[in-house]
Amino acid sequence: MRTEGKDTQQRNSTSARDLSDDSGQHTGASPVTSRGAKYWDSAAIPLIAPEILGDIISEVSDIGLVISETGKVLSVLVNPTNTDFSDLDIVDGQDIRTALTVESVRKFDARLAAYLSDDGPVRPIELNHKATDTKPEFPVRYSFHRIGAGGAVLLLGRDLRPIAEMQQQLVKAQLALERDYEAQREFNTRFKVLMDNTREAVAFVSASTGEITEANPVAAHLMNTKREVLIGSQLSAHFAKPKRGDLVDTLASTAMTDPGSVTKTICTATNSDVQILPTVFRAAGERILLCLISSADSEIQQVDDLSRNIRGLYHNGPDAIVFALSNGEILSANEAFLNLIDAAHDADLRGRNLADYLQRGGIDLKVMTENAGRAGSMRSYATKMAGDYGSPRAVELSATELAAGTHQIFAFVIRAAGQSEPLRPSMNPTSDENLKSAVELVGSASLKDIVAETTNVVEKMCIETAVELTMNNRVAAAEMLGLSRQSLYVKLRKFDLLNRDGKLDE
Repeated sequence: MRTEGKDTQQRNSTSARDLSDDSGQHTGASPVTSRGAKYWDSAAIPLIAPEILGDIISEVSDIGLVISETGKVLSVLVNPTNTDFSDLDIVDGQDIRTALTVESVRKFDARLAAYLSDDGPVRPIELNHKATDTKPEFPVRYSFHRIGAGGAVLLLGRDLRPIAEMQQQLVKAQLALERDYEAQREFNTRFKVLMDNTREAVAFVSASTGEITEANPVAAHLMNTKREVLIGSQLSAHFAKPKRGDLVDTLASTAMTDPGSVTKTICTATNSDVQILPTVFRAAGERILLCLISSADSEIQQVDDLSRNIRGLYHNGPDAIVFALSNGEILSANEAFLNLIDAAHDADLRGRNLADYLQRGGIDLKVMTENAGRAGSMRSYATKMAGDYGSPRAVELSATELAAGTHQIFAFVIRAAGQSEPLRPSMNPTSDENLKSAVELVGSASLKDIVAETTNVVEKMCIETAVELTMNNRVAAAEMLGLSRQSLYVKLRKFDLLNRDGKLDE
């Protein structure tokens, strides 16, 4: 190898001297050597200096390996811009098979034998290098080249990891598309089954175009037409035009401003009164109207009078009614509650908590929800309520636990307490006797003893009141009094109030 390198260097030096004539200038259109030979002839390149050839090989490929006919690595050339092959120097002087995976060794042996037999051009081969401590297994595409006598073979390798990563991404994207396609097919099947078997007339309408995009057979029967004709037609073509505006605009406005309200109109095909309950939602950037259509006559027969009466009581009743979650978040409130807290609009209640309007805030709310959750309802709870700008007002609340699917909600009915009605429950006779006995101590005991006795009386009265307000809920009573649970039990034992109901309420 060293001899061959010297001969090559001498030929390169001679060729370099032949590139110019004696005057040092090129002559003619085609560069020629001083001997008259063409510089580039028959697709053959001139001799290249050995110190330049290595740089060229390392630049045009990611990795270059010079191996013997037996597979021994004689030299390793790594592209300086590719740092991922920096640890491949360990194979220099070793058998190339030690750096390949098992399946790649068989492929390499077969391709090398075909190349050495000179049966013709040998196609490049893709080989997988073993994983190391710093990088996983990776593929390289090698091409075989002769570099002169001595049986040395040059392998020029191209890193296939970017291609492999892209292929993996394409495979993952294809699998994701197939999963989405299957999920979409399953959803479409469920949707069609639901539409075909529901007993209510249902139609989906585009809020921007007014076109019916989907409808079930019940809706087609109600409008006395075929389902295929109904889908794609204008909703306003099947119903009488409202007094003001367009029917689709009216339904969209009703769905946004007054959810749950119906729009009454006339079906032109049957000339019968119908009502439409609209619900607006957004899908794929477009607003869609879900319209539940029913006959006005069937509505009178099917809708329970109780539900209509309760709705009327909610909107027009004198008592304030609030529906809230267990954490106090207000879901809805009627006009009487707005008057109670002096709120201008129900938009002022959005995102607010009922505890914000109670005198003791979260303590009042916790007492009511815990007792209503345990017993199902709480009949009467006295406290004060105030809005953001009004003064506190004495009220009495009743709370009822309601089941709304998986959510736990509470209905609060609030009534302003009369001026003559006491806000707090009446004290026990024993409390009055203790207070009277404390007053009688004046003149017979020192002020210090009288204050101590009076403090005990007031403390006992406060504890009794808190326990009664919380319906014997010791945890809520301790929180109301600002005491720890242990401190409250100590005071209950002190005043002999622990077993007043014949049992210990934990």
